Amino acid sequence: MIGLLILAQADFGKGLLRSAEHVLGELPPGVETLPVDYELPQELLEQAIAERLKQLDHGQGVLILADIYGASHTNTACRLLRKSHIELVSGVNLPMLIRILNYRGLDMAGLVAKALTGGPEGIVSAPVELRKAEPRR
Repeated sequence: MIGLLILAQADFGKGLLRSAEHVLGELPPGVETLPVDYELPQELLEQAIAERLKQLDHGQGVLILADIYGASHTNTACRLLRKSHIELVSGVNLPMLIRILNYRGLDMAGLVAKALTGGPEGIVSAPVELRKAEPRR
């Protein structure tokens, strides 16, 4: 099974995991978060990410889900990517995470595809017919 590492600011990743656990009843194994410590030097951050990747990789690779692309922690993680074995998708949100957790049996390319569709498809605007009518003035 592909490991999942959420790389996000402070408690954001932990909150996502708690929410996913609430929705699913329990978290499957091989899912962790690494809260970003902005006081940590880049080389120590890279070392921490590399250690987590090693722990999570049981032969099929690790998908890193990051909060925002282009930040120092995602730039650091990008140096550790290996095509089809360690990949990164940014913009993690709860719908994306739930979709990924429901499709963990896919190969890396399939799981990345699910992540890329799960994020934006989870962003919706409530239909007009479900809204209450505006009160008359």
